[in-house]
Amino acid sequence: MRANPDSELHRQGKMFGILVCTDSDNRIVNLQAFSAMLDGSYHHDGFVPPVFEMTQPPIGSNREESQRLQRLLFANYRFSNAYGETRNLLEIFANESPILPPEEWFREKATHHTSPISNKPSSLPPSGAGECCAPKLLQYALTHGLQPQALAEFWVGAPPRTELRQEGVFYPPCSGKCVPILKHMLKGTELFILRSDTPYTQTAIRSVEVLYEDEWLMVVNKPAGVLSVPGKTLEPSLTQYLSAMHNYPFLQPVHRLDQDTSGILVLAKTPEIYKTLQSYFQRRDVLKRYEAVVVPKSPITNYQSPITISLPLLPNPYDRPRQMVHKEHGKPAFTTCRIRKMLPDGTLFVDFYPQTGRTHQLRVHAAHPDGLNAPILGDRLYGSTEMPSGKTADRLYLHAVEITFLHPVTKEEIHFCIPSPWFC
Repeated sequence: MRANPDSELHRQGKMFGILVCTDSDNRIVNLQAFSAMLDGSYHHDGFVPPVFEMTQPPIGSNREESQRLQRLLFANYRFSNAYGETRNLLEIFANESPILPPEEWFREKATHHTSPISNKPSSLPPSGAGECCAPKLLQYALTHGLQPQALAEFWVGAPPRTELRQEGVFYPPCSGKCVPILKHMLKGTELFILRSDTPYTQTAIRSVEVLYEDEWLMVVNKPAGVLSVPGKTLEPSLTQYLSAMHNYPFLQPVHRLDQDTSGILVLAKTPEIYKTLQSYFQRRDVLKRYEAVVVPKSPITNYQSPITISLPLLPNPYDRPRQMVHKEHGKPAFTTCRIRKMLPDGTLFVDFYPQTGRTHQLRVHAAHPDGLNAPILGDRLYGSTEMPSGKTADRLYLHAVEITFLHPVTKEEIHFCIPSPWFC
């Protein structure tokens, strides 16, 4: 599905969804939905209706009145599950860590709160909760005697102003607004959700190439698919593996590599060395180079001169761990890149030189239209896992290839260069 150049979607895209169901006679029934409104209306032929249709947004004379009206609105959004249980949004989000909307987040940040996750028990569900495709589709199916089988959500049209969405790419339900609702709705239902952000197969940590080691630090070549530090899942991390193998009392990476990124990682073996090396990174005294394969969305002609990208970043409070570009409140992020080679299929070999170390910085700077406008091949969050050949990429094609810094004790220069697998 592609947006018509003259449509609203061409100016501002939207998430669409399809839910495959079976009826009581085991016949296939396909349902369609769009998030929120389309062309100013909640109702369009061939699409399921909204769960609850508000005639106008709740606007109060003051903040307290506005919150009262919001609570009334959220109380009317009711969602079912296969057990016949019905809960409204206030009940569903009662035990969730409330998420501050961006404007309140930055207001709180000014008074020393730094996280988009609030501890205030009076916080309301996120604005727009319940209007996304997945809850709308499931609510219609469960209230019309249909058995959900498979769900897919995909983006159509222009990307949002702050987020990275690629037209035609499948996305999972957002973690902040949809996942709490789906945890209730999917009880008693076996549903397959098609998504392009599913992590690549975990690389077994059978052995890790140690590039350098002394009594103070260690430098390793991290495989793609391995967590640098323990995460929210039970997957083993690199530090857990190395600590267990060598019985290190302390071992911490002084910088991070995404799970999908491979390459050089520096780890400290004492708390003192950890603090010293971190200060090197904070002062930008460490030189780093990454190699990547990118898929340009438009022709890139600046092959000779380096390209400088400055796009401030911050976490998307409604869809962690995704990052978003926010020019007013984002933290400064700077990347220099140089195009090295174009392949016959149109993909490019690129060197990235990050001057800052924001989460997903290179991935966002590569993919954003105001950046390189060329997502890194295999990027399941900001691009696509589909290769120009039509095959599926087996990994994220981003590798931390080179690093230079001063040894925190001997003060000698340490330099490592491990070419990426696709340059070997």
